[in-house]
Amino acid sequence: MTSVSDAQIDSDGRLRHLLTLECLPRPTLEALLDRAQAMADSGEVNARLAGIAVCTLFFEPSTRTRLSFQRATQRLGADVLGFDASTSSTTKGETALDTFRNIEAMGVRGFVVRHSADGAVAELAAAAAPGTALVNAGDGRSAHPTQGLLDMLTLRQATGTDFSGLKVVIVGDVRHSRVARSDLHALRTLGAGEIRVCGPASLLPDADTLSGCTVTHDLDAALDGVDAVMMLRLQRERMAEGLVDSLENYHRDYGLDARRLRRASTDAVVLHPGPMNRGVEITDEVADGPQSWILQQVANGVAARMAVLEALLG
Repeated sequence: MTSVSDAQIDSDGRLRHLLTLECLPRPTLEALLDRAQAMADSGEVNARLAGIAVCTLFFEPSTRTRLSFQRATQRLGADVLGFDASTSSTTKGETALDTFRNIEAMGVRGFVVRHSADGAVAELAAAAAPGTALVNAGDGRSAHPTQGLLDMLTLRQATGTDFSGLKVVIVGDVRHSRVARSDLHALRTLGAGEIRVCGPASLLPDADTLSGCTVTHDLDAALDGVDAVMMLRLQRERMAEGLVDSLENYHRDYGLDARRLRRASTDAVVLHPGPMNRGVEITDEVADGPQSWILQQVANGVAARMAVLEALLG
């Protein structure tokens, strides 16, 4: 049986879809990051995807991911078709697969898909015609590969391309976070020196997901000497009641403020995939402070997604 990671690479070793960063070859990952950096440096606008139609097929709400994909598509000269599940035939009972097939029949070659179900994007990719490419823009708790790419691009800009001495901590609701999973896959592939994961036991995933990580429930200890802090929001829409006793207690134990940040290295960077719950996992003084690279992450999203679309459709 073909795995999701295998399904995205064709027989010639070329990227056909981007469904996950898990087991993505390091040269492929680094080539995407190098191309994204070149695009970010140059502010590149080109027409390499002129005449190609790309649909942002989102079955879940999104701000940063949807808009940056639309921006990336426009900067490559492609046509963008927006899809709003709330006003589509899915409200009449049409399946995601039928929706995809009908839009594909209109001559659309690229699909950027977000869905609440784990594996939903891979199922659509398995049904795609030759020449059609899919990008996973977040499926359930499984993966968000372009967020992982833009996070790695931001880390390279802040700390350099050699991750072997890098100490990173991922803090918060890792259990429900597809971003955390993609970041963990990418950090391992790029050879990060030390990966720490911190959160309450109720919000940490299985041992396989945390393989190779130093796991702690003590945020102060987790922050000691790290070069990068990757904060996560509480994904209350995906969790059962009772996993967190109160937002106040969560902030007390796992909220990042300026006092706690001083435990990290003096030039440590703070990342957050958004949306932020200010006053819960992060304070204003950190989110808007000099060590925050959060808006740089957003800016890098356009370049990272341009690189992916170009690789798949160019």
